Amino acid sequence: MAKSDPLAEATPALLKDHINANSIEALAGLIKLYQPDFPDDKFRTMAIYQLEGMSLKTRVNHLSEVLAELLVDDFSVNAKWLKQVAEHWPNQEPGKVWHSFMAWPLIDYAGKQGLQQPTIALEVLKHLTPLFTAEFAIRPYIEQHFELTFKELLRWCQHDNEHVRRLASEGMRPRLPWGGHLNAFKQDPQPVFEILSQLRDDKSKYVQKSVANNLNDISKDHPQRVIDICREWQKNSTPQRRWIIRHGLRSLIKACEPSVFPLLGYSDKPAVKVDFDLTEQDVALGQKLEMLLSIHSKNSQTQELVVDYRVWHVKSNGKTTAKVYKWKNITLPARERVYLKKSHGFLQLTTRKYYGGQHTIEILINGVVYNQATMNLVLG
Repeated sequence: MAKSDPLAEATPALLKDHINANSIEALAGLIKLYQPDFPDDKFRTMAIYQLEGMSLKTRVNHLSEVLAELLVDDFSVNAKWLKQVAEHWPNQEPGKVWHSFMAWPLIDYAGKQGLQQPTIALEVLKHLTPLFTAEFAIRPYIEQHFELTFKELLRWCQHDNEHVRRLASEGMRPRLPWGGHLNAFKQDPQPVFEILSQLRDDKSKYVQKSVANNLNDISKDHPQRVIDICREWQKNSTPQRRWIIRHGLRSLIKACEPSVFPLLGYSDKPAVKVDFDLTEQDVALGQKLEMLLSIHSKNSQTQELVVDYRVWHVKSNGKTTAKVYKWKNITLPARERVYLKKSHGFLQLTTRKYYGGQHTIEILINGVVYNQATMNLVLG
């Protein structure tokens, strides 16, 4: 009978389960290879204590604290073996414990313990980030050692490794999920724009997504500045840059900001006549409403149109709140007319509670309201 592999495991059902007794065992052994004085037995015992009831981030913080308690209190000493571990991190194999999440506690440890030695710590984080991501660990350095960190991030924009280049962008995001907000950049995103401008033509999709997400973050506080920089980036733009612009503007597209649509190749101020009708004036909760739309071109040239509709839902206090829904993107030939039909369901959902009363439905073309109609929602 073949001997079973004690480090083999089934794919964890939850992300937190990637940090488990088996992976802690393997991590302890790896650290021991490059730090012979590391008390690996004590680390295992302390690390697995009450691990089962912890969330993912709590597990990361717990292991980081155990490392801080057991290791010598000199980050410059620990920085040496941390970089060795990063350089010799095992390749992930199917069914093995070496999942990238297991590197997160090391990165968290390095970020927290290196704050008083930022030059050394930034070098360590640069080595560690390809294993998982150091986007959370680097944010205190941006806040507490901005000049030093910003200069380093600018250099990282030219790094050969896409993970390092991505960290330059991702670490600077004003609204990074799980990472808290960088309020200084929410007030003034100019330093972020300087980083993004260095990465706007990056050929790595991994980096492009980060740049686009960063623009999307900034657009929530400074929509016009993002529109302006995207307009500037369009000059002599590469395919990578055009992809970033489209995805970076997605929140403004969803909000139907009219000035965004020409940046994406759609017609500016469409010349159209729009007729809009509803098949019913009274709709019961749980039913669908049929909407009929006619768009007639008044232009001698073809027009590129994004057709959306916005429903103003009645709230419990009698006021209304809006939600935009996609309809269709169309190419409208000169002087021609198109007819569209769509149903909208007022269905009982756990994500929305409906209230009876008059609802207004607006037709938006490239972000501008061209017509509207009202209907009455009946609850029962």
